[in-house]
Amino acid sequence: MSHATQVPRSRRVNGPAGPAEAAPRRARRRPTSQQWAAWAFLAPVVLYLALFYAYPLYRNLDLSLRHYTVRSFVQGNAPFAGLDNYRTVLADATFLPALLHTALFTAVCLVFQYAIGLALAVFFHQHFRLSATLRALFLVPWLLPLIVSASTWSWMLNSDSGVVNAVLHGVGIGPVNWLTSPTWSLISVIIANIWIGVPFNLVVLHSGLQSIPAGLYEAAALDGAGAWRRFWSITFPLLRPVSAITLLLGLVYTLKVFDIIWIMTKGGPAESSTTFATWSYQLGFGNVLPAFGPGAAVGNLLVVAALAFGLVYIRVQRKQAWS
Repeated sequence: MSHATQVPRSRRVNGPAGPAEAAPRRARRRPTSQQWAAWAFLAPVVLYLALFYAYPLYRNLDLSLRHYTVRSFVQGNAPFAGLDNYRTVLADATFLPALLHTALFTAVCLVFQYAIGLALAVFFHQHFRLSATLRALFLVPWLLPLIVSASTWSWMLNSDSGVVNAVLHGVGIGPVNWLTSPTWSLISVIIANIWIGVPFNLVVLHSGLQSIPAGLYEAAALDGAGAWRRFWSITFPLLRPVSAITLLLGLVYTLKVFDIIWIMTKGGPAESSTTFATWSYQLGFGNVLPAFGPGAAVGNLLVVAALAFGLVYIRVQRKQAWS
């Protein structure tokens, strides 16, 4: 029988360099083929966002923080100005009228586009004969290029040869200077933009109506609920998430509307239809000596406004999800 002392298995024999039996290290996981495929699909999107969103936003921010002239814009050696361009914009006499016109233009367009789009969506939801054909015809204003739509409205609202004044003359009403009067110019571009934006609201809201179960309407009808009662108790509440995203997208699109206003009135007369979008363009490209910095500052104010409304929308959606 051996008298050699055996070392218990639970003990560790330490050498001069540390534990003899070191804890095994976790092996680094190598990306799988599925992960590489996911990154491959994601790369074009990231590249697109970086080139066409992140870089332009960075350049616009850089423009607004420097004193740029035509020479420095080409050579790239503009001195740093800090917030001077923003102070110049806020102190300009055009700022308050442009702010008021932008808010009024956006609010009125959103309300009427949504209201008319919702009414048409409910109407076409009845599935009568030729409903699909008529719904497709309502998409024409949305599919036309903006320059075509704006030019058409400019011709229709022309003071001398426009079809609108011809109709008014036929019913005994005198001509209206739709595009050349400070009183009517903003109203004219609002009417044109509402006509262009209604189809978008119609399509999105009509898609939302398709997701509402028909059984709810049948149960409400059996309980004696009329058409208005069914709309306010079923359609409108269940359409709220779709309505929220519709209004948010409409807000972002309307804030940056430039083509319609510029083609029809160029922001005039006497800046009566000037918004932040047209004012930014005028500062940057509409003068003999362009003011790149203030123009970029006005553009950034629009970006901040759009981001603020986007954050409000996200917050409201989270509260609804939690509740």
